[in-house]
Amino acid sequence: MLADSANRYIHMATTDNTRRTYRAAIRSFERWGGRLPTQPATLAAYLSDQAAALNPRTLDVYLTALGRWHQTQGLRDPARDPGVRKTLEGIRRAHGRPKRQARALRLEHIAAFLQTLQQQPDSLKKHRDWALLQVGFFGAFRRSELVTIEVKHLSWEPEGLVVTLPRSKTDPHGEGLKRALPRGNGPVCPVSALENWLQHADIHEGPVFRAVNRWDRLQPHALSGGSVNRILKALGGTCGLDFVPTLSSHSFRRGLSTAAAREKVDFAQIKRQGGWKHDGTVRGYIEEGQQFTDNAASTLLTKVARLIRDTD
Repeated sequence: MLADSANRYIHMATTDNTRRTYRAAIRSFERWGGRLPTQPATLAAYLSDQAAALNPRTLDVYLTALGRWHQTQGLRDPARDPGVRKTLEGIRRAHGRPKRQARALRLEHIAAFLQTLQQQPDSLKKHRDWALLQVGFFGAFRRSELVTIEVKHLSWEPEGLVVTLPRSKTDPHGEGLKRALPRGNGPVCPVSALENWLQHADIHEGPVFRAVNRWDRLQPHALSGGSVNRILKALGGTCGLDFVPTLSSHSFRRGLSTAAAREKVDFAQIKRQGGWKHDGTVRGYIEEGQQFTDNAASTLLTKVARLIRDTD
């Protein structure tokens, strides 16, 4: 019984996503012809052969997974061999390319989405998407967080709503993360939108954001993460956006942070609202949001234009 209990906790120490990644790495290596355990020379050959087909970042993750397999078995980790690391560095230099990121939603995009929803016939799906859009954006939620919110996680306050996430990507130990959503003064208000959705759907417990079938009937189970992406892409297509393929649930988080940066919102406030642990991530979003407003060339453009006018 003690052994079973220990094994269960060992299993829980690794997330399901990580286990899936490890399995994908091993399948890729074995399809190529590799066998575990392996040697550094074989790993280097595998990386070289896959360099043109797989993104260097994917190879890096796969190499980590294969190394972890050896560590778990109590074997020497071939992924740490200097020759293997050099091979990967060479692949990065030769085949590296910018990481494809989700497009950040701007305030005008959110406004267009909401206007589109307003024009739709009344339905449960309309009320759900109205709430999902506002809660997702203004709360800077990940899709994995949005779809796991339950009624018991909501705390209604006079000023707004506090969502307590029992577990998140940056809180794997379940210490709890809180997101505060203030009430809006006008038609845009994530708090009233969520109240309205729960009332129309008659939801008093369990998942907050649930599936709605083609007959507009509420389903007992929560939306899937993929469904959140599909809802966003559908709205983007209806609004005629030209970057629909790059829209995803991460557009909420990037959008909130970059939009707040353009409005000169304090760094600490942005970091707290998104629940970011690392300052570097937030600073990257702020730099993206202010790349035109705080641009060294702006002052120079104005100066040159003035010089031309003065000469004329």
